[in-house]
Amino acid sequence: MNEQPNNPLHGMTLEMIIESLVEHYGWGELGIHVKIRCFNNNPTVKSSLAFLRKTPWARAKVEELYLSMLREKEGKNIPAWPYSE
Repeated sequence: MNEQPNNPLHGMTLEMIIESLVEHYGWGELGIHVKIRCFNNNPTVKSSLAFLRKTPWARAKVEELYLSMLREKEGKNIPAWPYSE
């Protein structure tokens, strides 16, 4: 298995990312940051996973927000997307 020490998304599932974002922001604020219906109308992790797995541009926005949250929360020097290896 390839090691990716500079990739903060390595080992994170999409479900883990969504759950972390919801815990940090809540569905309401998450829907403001990423304007997609599955975050704003009857949001669930399951519906979000289904949409994001089929929609690369939305998944990229969610991953960008997650990286931004990590930088804010932990104060670490995490590179902006796309990360550099």
